[in-house]
Amino acid sequence: MKSIAILGASGHGKVLAEIALLCGYTSVYFFDDRYPGLDKLESWRVIGNTEDLVLRCKEFSAVCIGIGENKIRLAKQVLLEQADARIVSLVHPNAVVSQFARIEAGSVIMACAVVGSFSIIGKANIVNTGATVDHDCRLDDGVHISPGAKLAGSVEVGVCSWVGMGASVLQALKLGTNVIVGAGACVIHPVENNSTVIGSPARPIISLR
Repeated sequence: MKSIAILGASGHGKVLAEIALLCGYTSVYFFDDRYPGLDKLESWRVIGNTEDLVLRCKEFSAVCIGIGENKIRLAKQVLLEQADARIVSLVHPNAVVSQFARIEAGSVIMACAVVGSFSIIGKANIVNTGATVDHDCRLDDGVHISPGAKLAGSVEVGVCSWVGMGASVLQALKLGTNVIVGAGACVIHPVENNSTVIGSPARPIISLR
């Protein structure tokens, strides 16, 4: 019997639970910092908070993190790594992932997403529904590529950056760390660290972070 613990009883967590079941896990348990106020997510039990999972992580065949916010997701993963949790990546059966791509622990590839040959998807990443990460891309840790977003070949994305829904990034561009690309934006130039860009072509706006 293969059990998986998911940290984060969220909408994102629900999707991870479904993918886990499709991937052969037989039981799903949630942990969330709202516990014990939150003790159920749909038909799944919430049985503890982050501290509880750190203490109990060896009880489960696998652990993953169902938190959408990049920095929090990555920080939780680091904490669980320190506890020697068995952190896994989850790939939806309907995703297309090249045999030559590398998906690191804690990342999730959603339904109908495409990851091209020789791309590297770092730790605690989300490649969301219908997103495309073409050949030779490099996504650092804690990145989120939103539904329908498209990265052309050889794009680099820095730690904890987020590419919004339906956005596109031209080939061989580099997005720095903590970058936000707005929904529907078309990025045709490199983006500096801690920048937010919107529009088509994408232009920077003043960041309040």
